[in-house]
Amino acid sequence: MARIRAVIFDLDGTLVDSLSDIGAALTTALTQHGLPVPSVEQLKAMIGEGARVLVERAVGERGDVAAVFDSFRAAYRARPIGDTRLYAGLADALDALTAAGLTFGIVSNKPHDLTRHLAERLFAAWPFASVYGQRPQVPLKPDPTVALCSADELGVAPERCAFVGDSAIDVATGRAAGMRTVGVTWGFRPRHELVTAGPDALCDAPDELAAALLV
Repeated sequence: MARIRAVIFDLDGTLVDSLSDIGAALTTALTQHGLPVPSVEQLKAMIGEGARVLVERAVGERGDVAAVFDSFRAAYRARPIGDTRLYAGLADALDALTAAGLTFGIVSNKPHDLTRHLAERLFAAWPFASVYGQRPQVPLKPDPTVALCSADELGVAPERCAFVGDSAIDVATGRAAGMRTVGVTWGFRPRHELVTAGPDALCDAPDELAAALLV
């Protein structure tokens, strides 16, 4: 097995707990349009395939998806980092991986400008040399296109990259890109989803990342 030289992370549910801020923006948008608000557990299940899909799932057949999406986007852009924080222990894990000489990337289905904004605000202390969010005409995960673009930008062959995320979508993305896959269970998706997806390694806490990646 080739030694890992770069780690590409999912963002929401993997590096940061952004559920409160996403939920607040969605609540604002749905309330403005007289629609019911999902529970926390329902919200977790809706996140992961981009903002538009999130709104589509929340609205269903009950309202105007485009109008609610515009309201959600405005509300979230007004406050993208209110309660959003790194998961406990994640900073120490990134320190350990940095000390081992690894470089990092982010590949998220969150809009590109917001992904970069969060990365600049929250991850300036670590070598995140490639940051990609959702962009027009570029396929979302689990399509491997952006993961492969990230590896190319990092200057590391895909087989020497690891893709780390909290969902089956992330596992599928990494596998399609020819990367080692690591599932993390502290995020938005239930553990059984990741077990079923069959990543190369499964971490239940950030302090397990170094052992999973530095082999």
